[in-house]
Amino acid sequence: MTTEKKAGDVADKKHGMSRRDMLTKTPIPQLIIKLSIPTIISMLVTAFYNSADTYFVGKISTEATAAVGLVFSVMAIIQACGFFCGHGSGNYLSRMLGAGKKEEANCMASTGFAIAMILGVLVAVIGNVFAPTLCGWIGADSSTMADTEIYMRIILMGAPLMMCQFVINNQLRFQGSAMYAMVGLMCGAVINVVLDPLLILVFKLGVAGAAIATVSGQFISFVVLLVGSTRGENIRLHLKNVHINGHYLLEIINGGAPSLFRQGLAALSTLLLNRYAGIYGGTAAIAGMTIVTRVMMMTISALIGFGQGYQPVCSFNYGAGLKKRVREGFYFCVRWGAIFLFVLAVLCFIFAPDIIRWFRNDPAVVEVGAFALRCQSCVLPVNAVLIMGNMMLQSMGKGLKATITSSARNGIFFVPLIIILPMFLGLTGVEITQTCSDVLSLLLTVPFVATELVKLRSDDES
Repeated sequence: MTTEKKAGDVADKKHGMSRRDMLTKTPIPQLIIKLSIPTIISMLVTAFYNSADTYFVGKISTEATAAVGLVFSVMAIIQACGFFCGHGSGNYLSRMLGAGKKEEANCMASTGFAIAMILGVLVAVIGNVFAPTLCGWIGADSSTMADTEIYMRIILMGAPLMMCQFVINNQLRFQGSAMYAMVGLMCGAVINVVLDPLLILVFKLGVAGAAIATVSGQFISFVVLLVGSTRGENIRLHLKNVHINGHYLLEIINGGAPSLFRQGLAALSTLLLNRYAGIYGGTAAIAGMTIVTRVMMMTISALIGFGQGYQPVCSFNYGAGLKKRVREGFYFCVRWGAIFLFVLAVLCFIFAPDIIRWFRNDPAVVEVGAFALRCQSCVLPVNAVLIMGNMMLQSMGKGLKATITSSARNGIFFVPLIIILPMFLGLTGVEITQTCSDVLSLLLTVPFVATELVKLRSDDES
């Protein structure tokens, strides 16, 4: 045993080893449920307040709804950078805590936070300088340009805090402190949901009010999460622990690249989806696909929260050499995740027109949105394998496989399909692109996950 490991063990004993015992000895179903309840609530709340802008802006006009949908691709880029630093640092620090290397975990936590702050400032400055050009790139036309630029500029100003709150949130989760992470996100969500109707409908600020509400919520989340990181056994962030060097950068890239590709390609797919929806169906089609995107985000968010409860279990136990617990957790999450998504898929298929109409009661919007929502509902349960498989690979430090699988749904398959299918099927091609991409992604993901599960079994038996 190394000196560093011994030091970690001594520190654990001093604190009663409560967190280590919890993550390595608690029965897997009980442990994942305990950790996932706060993260499921967090993800649902986040999806809800992300959809709040779409709902309240929908009371203004179809053009305003389309503008919010266009800027979502920019928000996805901000989220991509935040998750890149958060998952990259969180995966590594969790494995180090599992191995008893607490000092290494401390340095990674502060370094990941510092990198996110730097990236956030760069995105805010560069984005605002080139805002008009960027609006054109993401698909704004003469009818949506003004609203798009107003909404986007305000969102970009909040980029540094938005990225940093994603980092702290993920680091807390990977330490097993899902409750602190949940409270932070919920506080921001409450602020956003309260301010949306007040600023949009009462003070008549339009899309600017929606953007201010979103950034205000992100600021509150950041403050609460930062305070949460100073509580209990959680790692404290200190400037002295920031080490932006090759070692930490490579570890963040290895652990965070899958999230960067997943979120970054989500931005690209949203941009292309909006562009081709506009070409083949106009502003109403953009609004309809925007609503479908938000609805599907809400349905999958609970599954992602379930998976986030599994991630610290996976990374910590993998670092501790307890491979059987890693496998058991994966099968548990896939089984119940698929059942949950099947129930949601049935509800979305049956009530698709009513769901779309709740956001925007425009016949053209409902026609596009209802068909697309039903198509995506047909393959919704396969996301249990896609998401859990990717989270397992990422949490184990299998960066290349995790990056490929995370890139499949919104990149490897989606990008060529959104270009090819509309050429032959018109607007219908736009509406079915995500469905076809999900099926092809499943065929790619299953072999990657299966080979790692076999390795885990053989390692555990040897």
